[in-house]
Amino acid sequence: MTIHSRTASPPELEGAPDLCLSGQPLSIDDVHRIAARRQSIGIANDPDLRERLRRSEDLVTDAVNAGEKVYGITTGFGSMADVAVPSGEVAASQVNLLSFLSCSAGRPLPDVDVRAAMLLRANMLLKGTSGIRPELIERLVLFLNEGATPVVGELGSIGASGDLVPLAVIARAISGQAAPCRIRHGEIEVDGHDFLAALGCEPLILRPKEALAIVNGTSFSAAIAANCLHAAKGHFSLALGAHALMIVALLGHDDPFDSFVHAAKPHPGQRWVAEQMRYLLGERPGSDESERSHLQDRYSIRCLPQYLGPIAEGLVRITRTVETEMNAVTDNPLVDCEGERFLQSGNFLGQYVGMAMDDLRRYLALIAKHLDTQIALLVAPEFNHGLPGSLAGDPDSPVGITLKGLQIAGNSIVPQMTHLANPLVEHFPTHAEHFNQNINGLSWGSSILARQSIELSAHYAAISSLFAVQAIDLRARRSHGHHDGRVLLTQALLPFYESVYAIAGRIPGESTPLVDDSCDRPLETIQRDLASSIDENDAMVGSLSFLADRLTEAAPGD
Repeated sequence: MTIHSRTASPPELEGAPDLCLSGQPLSIDDVHRIAARRQSIGIANDPDLRERLRRSEDLVTDAVNAGEKVYGITTGFGSMADVAVPSGEVAASQVNLLSFLSCSAGRPLPDVDVRAAMLLRANMLLKGTSGIRPELIERLVLFLNEGATPVVGELGSIGASGDLVPLAVIARAISGQAAPCRIRHGEIEVDGHDFLAALGCEPLILRPKEALAIVNGTSFSAAIAANCLHAAKGHFSLALGAHALMIVALLGHDDPFDSFVHAAKPHPGQRWVAEQMRYLLGERPGSDESERSHLQDRYSIRCLPQYLGPIAEGLVRITRTVETEMNAVTDNPLVDCEGERFLQSGNFLGQYVGMAMDDLRRYLALIAKHLDTQIALLVAPEFNHGLPGSLAGDPDSPVGITLKGLQIAGNSIVPQMTHLANPLVEHFPTHAEHFNQNINGLSWGSSILARQSIELSAHYAAISSLFAVQAIDLRARRSHGHHDGRVLLTQALLPFYESVYAIAGRIPGESTPLVDDSCDRPLETIQRDLASSIDENDAMVGSLSFLADRLTEAAPGD
């Protein structure tokens, strides 16, 4: 195992960090950049911050020394809150908490979600309401900068006292206390104790409240939700781009997007979607009005702003909810330094995140259903105004079916997404831990299901992008006698079209459209490469990222 040895406190970086944590709010984009290892982080060199942490820690120490009864510090946990813990056992109680909570199960979570959770927990602890030493926060930052990710299973939280089980795995990893865990470092997986030793770090003997402060809260659910939402906004942008290409290919009218129409029904999201479509479609170059013989479009085009508008507003609302939660203090008890008191409360309940992710899965399914309907128009000669059936690339081939199988593959995804759109939060199944956790938020389960929906959504976005670009190429062949669809597109749509071609390993304007029965790359490979690019927020998402950046306009703040 090759790891650069480094002291534990404070983490040293070559040059200034890209982001300094201070407990101040982070954005979803901040979280994604750090979680995807695109930026380094540090802790702000702020005397007030250090003083805040010191006062919070001192209040805990003073309470222990005075023999005060304070939940989770000099008492047991949860339903054992009335069991006194002698002062000589308070540290052992914290280690014991990690020993019995570190029991996550199932498949390992993606590194990007674990890293996001570590980032959010570090930033929350810097607010100084948890009674924890700076050294533990610095360990979180050290692990993030080293690219060291504890292996956390995807099962184990009900979002009641927050994400106790998965956060305990992180606490055990950074402290070196309790049984060793596994750490992913680059391409290898190593023993947690060995990893600390290779960094030159000693295990940190936990003090009163320190284990509880790390494990008690919604940071992990909120982290997964933030990553899912970051991806979802990109997928929504791709859907708008794909719709615009499809509308051009289907010879769609401009009337459904006219500002006069939406001034008459001024829902913010509806007006925003119509505005984006006007921008994407613009004054369509190379179009031939004589081709358009139909008076009005079918509902999937004509009602597009009315259908996608509520989704745009919903994504804005969910963004506000998740950003509030991920920047909140969700510990218990809270340490009020000004009032010199400890407050038992319920900020750890994950209801907000759980309901937000229930909604997100529903929106993702609705986006896919709409695209699936549009694709059905594209492939049917009865409705596509002169395009070949199944968007076959070779007009002279009697056996060409080109995208027939791909449509079936897309059809297989949508029912799974609509199934995942069913709500989870109202199904809390247990009254856990001696009826102490007698309600729960199920934020973890809802976020895990959202992660599954995002993975399906990436594949569906790739499929719909293939259909959209293929249809544009075939419309160009019909109207201009060649397969270069760029002749029909505005400058706003060109980057999207060209990024699909680049990822597919093709050059626009060749003698065949994007996909042809004689294509030298299997369609399966092209689709997989496109989905991977979408999943990584790479070229395809970047080509329409300006739409996601504008999304807050869909539902103006108060």
